[in-house]
Amino acid sequence: MPSSRALVAVAGAAYLANVALGTAVQTRLVDTSRNRWPHHALYVVTSTATVVAIVGSFAHASPRGWLLSPALLPLALLPHVGHRAHAITGLAAAPWYAAALVARRRD
Repeated sequence: MPSSRALVAVAGAAYLANVALGTAVQTRLVDTSRNRWPHHALYVVTSTATVVAIVGSFAHASPRGWLLSPALLPLALLPHVGHRAHAITGLAAAPWYAAALVARRRD
């Protein structure tokens, strides 16, 4: 099984890719009005990778799982918030990804 650090890095990379695409759409650098599936697919990948990272961290007895767990709440809320709150809700997960990535435990 990969280390908890690697699992969290994959989840963090998926999250960053999703934020980058969402930001590009919001700033109109990218138009996904005809194809919204890339953002939705990244959301599924991000959510899945985050759950895998949390479970994998628990399997390694790493604190990274506890640090990343609160990110699940904003991820779970995203499909249910309105357009105006979408970016704020999504960005609310960022501190938890950062905390899990910089945790000092070696595993």
